[in-house]
Amino acid sequence: MWQFITFRVTMALLLSLAISLLFGKRIVRYLQKKQIGETIRDLGLEGQVSKKGTPTMGGLIILAAIVIPTILFARVLNVYILLILLCTIWLGLIGFIDDYIKVFKKNKEGLAGRFKILGQIGLGLIVGLTLYFNDNVVISREVMNGKKMPANERVINSSERVTVDGQKFVDVKTPITTIPFVKNHEFNYSKLISWIGPGAEKYTFILYTLIVIVIIVAVSNGANLTDGLDGLATGVSAVIGICLGIFAYVSGNIKFAEYLNIMYIPNLGELSIFIAALVGACVGFLWYNAFPAQVFMGDTGSLALGGIIASLAIIVRKELLIPIFCGVFLVENLSVLIQVSYFKYTKKKYGEGRRVFLMSPLHHHYQKLGYHESKISVRFWIVTVMCVVFAIATLKMR
Repeated sequence: MWQFITFRVTMALLLSLAISLLFGKRIVRYLQKKQIGETIRDLGLEGQVSKKGTPTMGGLIILAAIVIPTILFARVLNVYILLILLCTIWLGLIGFIDDYIKVFKKNKEGLAGRFKILGQIGLGLIVGLTLYFNDNVVISREVMNGKKMPANERVINSSERVTVDGQKFVDVKTPITTIPFVKNHEFNYSKLISWIGPGAEKYTFILYTLIVIVIIVAVSNGANLTDGLDGLATGVSAVIGICLGIFAYVSGNIKFAEYLNIMYIPNLGELSIFIAALVGACVGFLWYNAFPAQVFMGDTGSLALGGIIASLAIIVRKELLIPIFCGVFLVENLSVLIQVSYFKYTKKKYGEGRRVFLMSPLHHHYQKLGYHESKISVRFWIVTVMCVVFAIATLKMR
């Protein structure tokens, strides 16, 4: 049974649920006992005062519920598992430092923003360069008799993989991703710099790494901004996790990949175990984080969740779908960007700053309109479900 991914996925999901539900209760009590509570800024929002003193750093529950089942049930030496575990611990540590400064040093600002960004950039460099240069990160190409391999694709393993119906495949190294709504469904990053001239493709790694950095920084901060209402970021992350789990499973299974006519990524199936632990951790944490929240995840959880989602999307080569299935994160980011930019522009032009939203991020705008925070959270979950369904549908929408 241990050889079947489906069995190990199920076990990882159950164990992550058990850890977050059972041990989560003990951690919440410990945080309450040590008075590790959230410092609430007075923003004039309904129910805000009652949240003062609610334990934070609950992201430790999520991290434990992800890492432990992954180590137990996944093949840890798999390059994708090693990379995503590094991402989890890396951003979890940055978030923990931020929460520690806020709680124990009584500094409401927490870790300086530039250090957060530097940490995210550092992770982006590691993820981008590893995915680009590591020879274990490949896709599988069908061998076509008489057809030459494109210049931007390099065969890694000359031994052919033969399917039941006689098709032959080889492992290829190439900076390629999935592009939605087009017939061939693929896009090679080297095309972006091909205009420079012959040989330009050897510098593709610079462009690719920069793109990875931007994605990780954007999605990680998007999740951090979304974590402003009870259960909001947790529920949204769980739904997105299910989406990425489906992508990882079908892309890592040669039969499903062939049926859906999508790229087959060898050894990617192991990521399904990590993602199952991620979903289980979020659902279990939601037990304590749903309104009224008994614990907040803090930056320990939100930065890690955003970084995990971004890295997973890049690994399964679905990063161009992020604006769709991470629609809530995107809108939350944009609402802050629009609000700040418009305020600065109008202040410079008219001498008085004006606002587009009653308050940003967007979930606070709806709070100001009088919506209860539990209703806002649930509706954002529903929007995320719709975005995820649409993203999955793009596998066949061309």
